[in-house]
Amino acid sequence: MPIGSLGRSKSGRHRPADEPQVATTSPDEELTSYLAALAPDSDNETTASGFGSSQVYQLRLQLMANEQLKELAAERQTSPQALATEWVMQRLEWEARQRGH
Repeated sequence: MPIGSLGRSKSGRHRPADEPQVATTSPDEELTSYLAALAPDSDNETTASGFGSSQVYQLRLQLMANEQLKELAAERQTSPQALATEWVMQRLEWEARQRGH
């Protein structure tokens, strides 16, 4: 039974009390784990430092570019999202320096 079923059977009715329930992590533990996986490494200086003033953007890449990004991220032992964020931040710094001249 899917974790997100919240105690309901596939028919949409609640499970009978005598039906065994599958042990899962609590929602708080699951959320904490999920957020920890999304959080940037604290020792990585090129990523944003937290979610307080962040904005989320969706990025669509062609299949070949997506595969290349995944390969490069794996080589650098990081996620494709972290690598793309790092590149955008580097480019923004470069653009700011170009405007300054």
